[in-house]
Amino acid sequence: MHLFPSVQRSSPTHVKIHVEDKEALNKFAAAFSQQIRKNISPDRPRVIVCIGTDRSTGDSLGPLVGSSLLETNHKFFKVMGTLESPVHATNLSTYMSVVDQLRNPFVVAIDACLGSVDSVGYINIGEGALKPGAGVNKHLPPVGHLHITGIVNVGGFMEYFVLQNTRLNIVMKMAKIISRGIHESSTMVDMEQHCIKNID
Repeated sequence: MHLFPSVQRSSPTHVKIHVEDKEALNKFAAAFSQQIRKNISPDRPRVIVCIGTDRSTGDSLGPLVGSSLLETNHKFFKVMGTLESPVHATNLSTYMSVVDQLRNPFVVAIDACLGSVDSVGYINIGEGALKPGAGVNKHLPPVGHLHITGIVNVGGFMEYFVLQNTRLNIVMKMAKIISRGIHESSTMVDMEQHCIKNID
């Protein structure tokens, strides 16, 4: 299993953006582009692992993002996890074995999560890995050098039921911001890298 750095919740690079913020897309794109400029060289393999399942509304954030990225014909990242082919608890290790075969890949992990009442609606971008399934007591390996999470509902009690009964509206809004933000910012960074490469 590929080893990822532990999540850094107190890192100064940790960004929180509320889904209803009118500048949410711009803030997300700015924060994400800053991270990929810092971590990605033109020849480094790039992978986004969109974790979740289409069988649960609250847990569908990852697959929705993955499907949206493929619909835009996104090329900067290799995308794993869509509504048609989700990455979830039972097949995560299989997908990670594919990632481990790449040479020094940069991996972004995306997943929905549960949180406090005050944190619902926030999209988080932070350095380090996330622990998929932690909110529903699943013990899965950490994933990602960078993580993106969307807090879709309140945790702490009957998590499976809460995920099943999460409003699709909030998940769709988050997925739209995340997928558009990833595509727009990485396309811009890709153009910058090509310009630098041509100058050299």
